[in-house]
Amino acid sequence: MKPQHLNYNSSTCREENRALAHDLENPLPRAVLRPNEHLLLDGDWRFDLDPDDRGVSENWYVAHNYPYSAQWPGSIESHMANAKEQKQPTPWQDKVIAWYERDFVLPKRGEPRNRSMFQLTFGACGYETRVWLNGHPLLTIEGDEVHLGEYTSFSYELLEEHLRPINRLTVRISDTMDAEIPRGKQESHVYKRGGIWYQTYTGAVRSVWVETVERNRLRSRVGIMNETEDDLIRFNLTFRIHDPGAYKLVLQVFERDKRNGPPLASSEYDITLEAGQRKQRVVLELPNANLWSPDHPQLYRLVAQLIDPEGYPSTIETLFGLRQVETRGRYFYLNDQAVYLDGILYQPGTASYEEMRRHMYAIKRLGCNLVRVHIAGVDPRILNLADEIGLLVWVEVPSPHSSTHRSRENHRAELLRMLNLIESHPSVVIWSLYNEDWGAQDIATNADTRKYIVEMYHYLQIHHPQFLVVDNDGWHHVSCEGRLKSDLLTAHLYTPDPTHWRELLDRLVAGQMNGVAVNPLVVGDPFFYRGQVPLVVSEWGGFGFADYGGPNDSEARTERIRLFKQELRDRAIAGDVYTQATNIEDERNGIIDFHTGELTVPEGLLRSHKSAPATNGQSDKETPDRVQTVRGLS
Repeated sequence: MKPQHLNYNSSTCREENRALAHDLENPLPRAVLRPNEHLLLDGDWRFDLDPDDRGVSENWYVAHNYPYSAQWPGSIESHMANAKEQKQPTPWQDKVIAWYERDFVLPKRGEPRNRSMFQLTFGACGYETRVWLNGHPLLTIEGDEVHLGEYTSFSYELLEEHLRPINRLTVRISDTMDAEIPRGKQESHVYKRGGIWYQTYTGAVRSVWVETVERNRLRSRVGIMNETEDDLIRFNLTFRIHDPGAYKLVLQVFERDKRNGPPLASSEYDITLEAGQRKQRVVLELPNANLWSPDHPQLYRLVAQLIDPEGYPSTIETLFGLRQVETRGRYFYLNDQAVYLDGILYQPGTASYEEMRRHMYAIKRLGCNLVRVHIAGVDPRILNLADEIGLLVWVEVPSPHSSTHRSRENHRAELLRMLNLIESHPSVVIWSLYNEDWGAQDIATNADTRKYIVEMYHYLQIHHPQFLVVDNDGWHHVSCEGRLKSDLLTAHLYTPDPTHWRELLDRLVAGQMNGVAVNPLVVGDPFFYRGQVPLVVSEWGGFGFADYGGPNDSEARTERIRLFKQELRDRAIAGDVYTQATNIEDERNGIIDFHTGELTVPEGLLRSHKSAPATNGQSDKETPDRVQTVRGLS
């Protein structure tokens, strides 16, 4: 495969138009297209609160008089605020239970009943979701009566005997301030709203739809394993089978915008499948493929078909790209090119999909090649957009707020749910397990907490080697036998003073583990930094934050950002993440207008003007002494 030269430019109008065209082609919040009929259930729903938790015992799913209406998608908090008569105070303080209901007519079924069925999918909803159809309780495809989590999609198969000409869908959503569940920056019993902690935003937060699917099919989950040196693409596919037998899997790869003509590559696989759900790795050769990068976001189209014993096909398709990320000594490499990470912290908050789209284009105009999505979920179409416009993405698991065995189990479950749906995006290059000890407050003193983090780091290494992993971003990284269990050594550095800023950066580059960030950079066994792992200042700036002391004036802030950025580039640092993209509640340090996407600073302000070191032919100061892929060997 041919590496592409990296030169980060702002997105063009042509790129924006092409991305918009793909959005229209794929209206649902997922990465995979399915050529079928679907009915979007967004819009007006009947709504009621259940403060005494009486709804299940009183059979609200059979019959209930709903006094209010609510717009789906939308948060329980906004629906409570719009209700004329509040049944409990706003905002809720401990637990909230809300019920939603609407009627719908099924979409057209193009195939006979013995070959197809209806599937109900929630783009995201939670934290606890229970669903009834015409009074009958539904189980997720995984067999759960109660779905846990609020950041990823989940689906139900609708049984024929439960369907009616007009169907009634009832949804019960419950959430609490429980500090042991993944919350991100939503308030909890541990962290109260104010400062950097936000109001809860829970419930019906993403679209819901009904669609026709085949009884025996490929699910809307496609993972891409990038190993660019051998011309092979490794696809992870998931089968959902009701009728066991001998099936044929057919994969075809096309140019992104071409649907006619022969494929670039194709292959067939004979496979015997039992009833149930199964994940399968298959490999396809794609010689001379162009690699994906921010400057050349080359995407290909995968068309995958599962053909049953009678020749009836189930088809899905998705866009994908090929790229390889790794660390070598001090630097981050993309497709064998050393790349400096010009990043920005992004917190979507209550932003709509259209607002998030505008934010992503604004981030490109700032000159960034990376966006760090801060312990939150985003509409999957935003990751599609990052693939298309060329924007590296740093993903973080929304954290719990306490460190217990249960919180770690919930954290692991949320991580695995996210991984199931974010395997296919070439833009996603870094994952953080934790941030600043949130949900791992005892990391320095509790061996069990460190053991869990080490285990999940190694799990990602083995099962998802296409990503770099950060164990606990900002400080308190874990060292085991002197080996850092993080692919990047990251630090959060905040000061408005240029002199102190230079001192902090000098200490960081010199390998001082204490006295740089708020807490020691490494815990566990001693770790001696000698340039064997990239340094990333993954939060800095904060200019404009209340009582921070930095410049509030736009022009003064621009000059301070420019000065601080240059100091970063003058040192052996692999990347930085400015804090932050937009204003969110009490955090008033954004440089992009939240609603319009307009910049409040000049375009290109965060783009580096110093070229990254070349792989070969440079001095020892510019490149690592040895070229070595670092995956847990640091």
